[in-house]
Amino acid sequence: MSSPKGSQTQKVKRPVYKQKGPLEIPPPSEKDWSKDDEEDYGFKDPDQELDSLPQPYRMINKLVNLLFEWSWEIIEEREASREAELSRIQPTIYSPLEEIKLSTMPNCIAVSQDYMFIGGAKGFSIYHLYNAKRICAWEKLKVDVTSIWATDLGTEILIATVDEIGIIRLFYFYKEVLFLIKTINEADDASKQTTCIKMELSHRGDFAASSYKGSGDVWLDVYKLPKESWLKEVEHPLNTVNLKKKAKPLQLSSPTNSITDHVENRAGPTFMDLGNSSLLQDANAVFKGDAKLSHPVSIMKIKPPKPVTGTTFKSPLEVFAKIEDCCGLGSGQNHFIKDSQWQQAAIFHASYKKYLDGGTWEVKPPISLVATFHFLLPSCVFAMPAEVKSPSGTACILGIHWTGSHNFFLYSLHRTLKDKVDPEGVWPCAAPIVASALSSCCSYLVLACEDGVLTLWDLAEGFPLGVIALPEGCFCQSIHFLNYFLVHKKQNMYPEGPVKSKMKCVVLCTDASLHLVTANGTQGPTISVLVERPEKHLNETICAVAPVPASPGMLLIFSWDGSVCLMNVAKPEIICAFAPPRSYHLVVPWKPVFVVSLHHPCFLLRGDHPDEIECTGNATEIRNSIFYFNFEAYPLLEKISGNCTIPQSDLTDSNASSETLPLEKRCEQFLQK
Repeated sequence: MSSPKGSQTQKVKRPVYKQKGPLEIPPPSEKDWSKDDEEDYGFKDPDQELDSLPQPYRMINKLVNLLFEWSWEIIEEREASREAELSRIQPTIYSPLEEIKLSTMPNCIAVSQDYMFIGGAKGFSIYHLYNAKRICAWEKLKVDVTSIWATDLGTEILIATVDEIGIIRLFYFYKEVLFLIKTINEADDASKQTTCIKMELSHRGDFAASSYKGSGDVWLDVYKLPKESWLKEVEHPLNTVNLKKKAKPLQLSSPTNSITDHVENRAGPTFMDLGNSSLLQDANAVFKGDAKLSHPVSIMKIKPPKPVTGTTFKSPLEVFAKIEDCCGLGSGQNHFIKDSQWQQAAIFHASYKKYLDGGTWEVKPPISLVATFHFLLPSCVFAMPAEVKSPSGTACILGIHWTGSHNFFLYSLHRTLKDKVDPEGVWPCAAPIVASALSSCCSYLVLACEDGVLTLWDLAEGFPLGVIALPEGCFCQSIHFLNYFLVHKKQNMYPEGPVKSKMKCVVLCTDASLHLVTANGTQGPTISVLVERPEKHLNETICAVAPVPASPGMLLIFSWDGSVCLMNVAKPEIICAFAPPRSYHLVVPWKPVFVVSLHHPCFLLRGDHPDEIECTGNATEIRNSIFYFNFEAYPLLEKISGNCTIPQSDLTDSNASSETLPLEKRCEQFLQK
């Protein structure tokens, strides 16, 4: 700074700041970095080079390292699982005995007597069970058959089919002759068409029940089947028409016994118009479409229980004055709640919904109602009316529970359509019923509730076998009864005589775990784990199970990866596995299409081969197959499927004599019996 002439230069004194206390070093921050110094920056410690990278390179480096660690963990897990798989004893894998090749995709399979029924495109076909020779086919639909049932009536078989649009058809198969009885719910007007949701036939074919939906409504129809009249009508027809004289001889190719023949290469079905008659002939069978068989008789129509609503009654005395009868009191059916109470409940939930159920309380969407029903035999619980004369083994009660309902309803089957449809009994449960199962002998019933509690009923003796809960976090998905067996000399055996108040069943849970439930009289039920839930290997998740009635204590297990294993539930252990000769296409999760014979030691499994394409003329067709497995044909299963019964005398000899037991033990056995 220049000063005027003649003046002396003055020195400016600057203030001096003294540090009070130790010097504080501020923490490093990326904002304080100088961009000009980044090029001249040098690393003093090579180990800190990666930590000192600027952004975004430091973030990229961390992501790369994280991906590398994840990849390495996956590699180590796969290597450990591979080593565990190699060290684990692999079960013996058996191939099918026979293969039935089809030109269309089979949607459903049923087995009865010595025949198998395969539903697919435009209808269904009937085959011999052992040589897989096709007998006849009914293919007159424009849609596929999605479900098929076959019930043994003695010398004849009752067949029920449901197609894609939910139409039910009943057929009668007698001496390899197929009769169409009736199309039950087909309507001329498509807008009035009802759809079948579920259908069941009684044990001996005396009754049938089917659940329908249409026009926003859901209901259940129950039919009585005149099977005695059918047998008389097919043996002694009223309209004796000699079809063979009217029909011209059919030029059929010679049938072959090879099970690998294609459907269209065999003696194909041929239709002929014979006035009011239609004839389908194939190899050995004849289809009569004009047979006048008696139609099923509708005996009742059941609708789901009405939801609980508010009422305008002011006092309990006014409620009882309006009740016609007291049959439903105490059963959970007659609810009378004032409208003001519903309003108070709605206000309470709206005000405190964030505190209810951990803050997850909300109005649930309406549940689609589906009825699950069983045909129950006469017993100590359900008595046959004195005026009704029916052969032994005929169902007398229909048990129903609806989706989301706490109650199991019991309806008498001996009524007419004009009678008032009211349940003869109601069994209330503490939680909504999600699944139920009835044993093949119709003596035991299991009700599974939403909270994982199972109620076991002995219907023959008329008392509950007990109540048991599944492990925490397990909820019932399906229940499957096993024929009661004993372990005698390290081998599973069926008792030769009848067994009272003893049952065994397997429960498949929603988490894919499998449990064995055993009940023995008054001792109380027990539960044990057969298969734990898969945590790491999800491909081993169980998707379906099926008992093997011909082999005691044996259970087929179907997994997502397409494996089919046979388990001995008494130990438990895997005995062997079954697989087709070639790998077939699987969609995960796998939904197997199979059927296990009730009277023969065999089962059928559908397999698809997308890699096996065969050219027929100018078209290429994908072949589908059904594989036949017979337990008696495999060396490892010969003893299991052989003599499976044990006399009662051997059981009494093997047990300690009651005379040698202490008095308290003898009294305990006496009271248990």
